[in-house]
Amino acid sequence: MSDAFARILTILKAAADGLPEVEEGSHYGMPALRVRKKMFCSIKDAETVVVRCPLEEKELLMEAAPELYFETDHYKGWPSLLVRIGKVPPDELRLRLRRAYTMQAPKSLAKTLDIRG
Repeated sequence: MSDAFARILTILKAAADGLPEVEEGSHYGMPALRVRKKMFCSIKDAETVVVRCPLEEKELLMEAAPELYFETDHYKGWPSLLVRIGKVPPDELRLRLRRAYTMQAPKSLAKTLDIRG
């Protein structure tokens, strides 16, 4: 793994801290964070991460903060949001990862997250 990817993975793991059963894995050969084998965040390149996101929320986020969020043709119509990792504030990244996690985690596991706040 490149130094840039290792640095990004460290940032992602810190932002995902406290989410139950998060594990490192890969997604199409790229480093990723998963919950029970389902990817909720992966590294796209040295400047971009891919985060699961509901389609309706994705459009709103890209419109509200195009400096942070975008998509390429490859991601159009898919519930995945591209995030500029060097620009997204830590609290915002934490929120995006929590949201992505709840999309992928089994409902019983996501519910424990809601209880813990």
